[in-house]
Amino acid sequence: MSVLSSHIGELAALATACFWTVTALTFEVASKRVGSLSVNLIRLVFAWIILCIFNGIVRGMPFPQDASAHAWFWLALSGIVGLVIGDLMLFESYTIIGSRTAMLVMTLVPPITAVVAWIVLGEVMTLMNILGMFLTIAGIGMAIFSRTNKGEKMQIRHPVRGLLLALGGAAGQAVGLVLSKFGMEDYDAFSATQIRITAGVIGFIIVILLMRRWGRVMKAVQDPKGMLTITVGSVFGPFLGISFSLLAVQHTSTGIASTIMAIVPIFIILPSVVIFREKVSWKEVLGAFVSVGGVVLFFV
Repeated sequence: MSVLSSHIGELAALATACFWTVTALTFEVASKRVGSLSVNLIRLVFAWIILCIFNGIVRGMPFPQDASAHAWFWLALSGIVGLVIGDLMLFESYTIIGSRTAMLVMTLVPPITAVVAWIVLGEVMTLMNILGMFLTIAGIGMAIFSRTNKGEKMQIRHPVRGLLLALGGAAGQAVGLVLSKFGMEDYDAFSATQIRITAGVIGFIIVILLMRRWGRVMKAVQDPKGMLTITVGSVFGPFLGISFSLLAVQHTSTGIASTIMAIVPIFIILPSVVIFREKVSWKEVLGAFVSVGGVVLFFV
């Protein structure tokens, strides 16, 4: 019991990787079926309701009214950056390059987090950090570049727009994670998640109003199969996934948590082959391991 309690952060990060694997697969299906914008709003509303019930039972308060102004500001800001801007781009990338490739690009989250900390907080980047970053990029390159015939130039095997959207999603999650840790401090992780999601819901409502997409949202709500996948993804993503990721960074270093959570590209290979019948080359598998290896090296 003492061993488990001393590694709560690491175990929470491992659980997060499992939850995010399920989330990526279900939200890829949902986004292709009803659109990424609709999926983002509906899944956050579902998660917000689940958190209200959970926090009401566990903490005796369905809404985080005990949070400080400091927590509200920074967690809300992290919700806008990570859940609205970052996830909107990530979910759109699912419809273009698929969840498996998008999750591979997301291994850039730890390196981007370190770069942001270097620029904003003045944290020092060591030679090992830089080597790990290049190894991660090399692994991604192995998976997304291909040569059709011997002697031909290397070509990108996926649409550039989808890769750029996934990169934007990685940047949003990295900045959102830094802001979350700064704002949460020792506050309850599930209530902190609720604050982030509250900001996310408000943010998406504003986006949908500006884009006049309420018709698509209503159409998505009336789609039984779409709603089923969104419901499953909402439980494993915004509720369990985000909450456990905050629990992880609260009980261990951001670097260790990010490293463990970055193994999603390896976890997702088998279900992508079984569920979506994707053809995965040995270079893509090797690229996933190399990329995750770079993340591990980054925090050694």
